[in-house]
Amino acid sequence: MTPDLTPKLTTEAFAALGGPDLVYVRPIKAAEILASTPEGRIEGFELDPEQTLYAVHRANGERLAVMTDRNTAVAAALAHELAPVSVH
Repeated sequence: MTPDLTPKLTTEAFAALGGPDLVYVRPIKAAEILASTPEGRIEGFELDPEQTLYAVHRANGERLAVMTDRNTAVAAALAHELAPVSVH
């Protein structure tokens, strides 16, 4: 039997790998945003549930921001002195 050598990282340990300034940008469907955001926080926004948006997340998965396009998401991260990477 081959031993499992896969490292086991806690969420906190994984987040610490990139340091607090590393964030990732990934595409996300508006439907996911609509489902996870309290109704009062999205008033005035017209979102098609099939629309692709771009979310900025910390390494631990915490969503920091959602933008309408990838370039804006990256620019927002850089403006806040964060180091963005893309997730495909």
